[in-house]
Amino acid sequence: MLTGTHVSIDDNRNNDVLIYINGDLFHRNEAKISVFDSGYLVGDGIWEAVRLYNGTLVFIDQHLERLYSAAKSIGLDLKLSKIELISEIYKMLKANSMETDVHVRIMFTRGTKKTPSQDPRYTISGPNLVIIAEYKKASEEVKKNGIKLFTSTIRRGSPDYLDPRLNCHSKLHEVQALIQALEAGADEALMLDQHGFVATCNSTNFFVVRNGAVWTSTGKYCMNGITRANVIAICKMNQIEVHEKDFSLFDVYSADESFTTGTFGGLTPVIKIDGRVIGEGMPGPITEKLNMLYKNLIEEDVTRSKNN
Repeated sequence: MLTGTHVSIDDNRNNDVLIYINGDLFHRNEAKISVFDSGYLVGDGIWEAVRLYNGTLVFIDQHLERLYSAAKSIGLDLKLSKIELISEIYKMLKANSMETDVHVRIMFTRGTKKTPSQDPRYTISGPNLVIIAEYKKASEEVKKNGIKLFTSTIRRGSPDYLDPRLNCHSKLHEVQALIQALEAGADEALMLDQHGFVATCNSTNFFVVRNGAVWTSTGKYCMNGITRANVIAICKMNQIEVHEKDFSLFDVYSADESFTTGTFGGLTPVIKIDGRVIGEGMPGPITEKLNMLYKNLIEEDVTRSKNN
């Protein structure tokens, strides 16, 4: 069985979803974009992923803050306000009659180019916006059994050449790390920073639990995950000791528990890293408690949204 933090339950409704491209909707089999798109040519674009739960785009303000910060950092005018973008997303969701357990991926590129080139001055259109919404529910088997990680030899980038906090289309180094992990028989890659400290996974954020305290990286060399930030906030709100700090594989292998965080999977237990069993080799009590508290936080966000 395929395992990993992004494994979802098959849903035949996805066969006929409508895809949003620059204001128009297309059947998924007809959804196309130019081969001269800057995202396709040189990876010049940014994206965001959001969950739709009971009619609410969960934590949408946090997600859009990250998206618009990324756009500003690469000098990309999205040509839409946050309110306008939210309106376009909901139009697409309504056209697909979507209400819950939906994964929404929002992708902006700099636009269509006159000719293949890195130079943004060859862009002859406004930014291209593609939104893909699919019915996706995380596999309960993965939540129950956990995943295995393998430490990649590929390090997380330094902020002075590609800031790890930038959710951009250029993900090749993470793909390479994941390929290493898959070839080693694991489900996802654990990645170290420039100094050999644990940073993150290839597509999710990483945590360990030691002596009742929750540890995660400093955040300097990992995606500034929305779920990561919410889990840290949950710990502080519930008097669970939490640290953002440097730590090494020495600390990881002897941890009591481990888990990853991400928008799609929420909290996913990690049971084995580099062949070492973590804790009892099953989801631990702190991980399960945080998972429950995170679900409660989602419900609170949905209630708040409906009351506004």
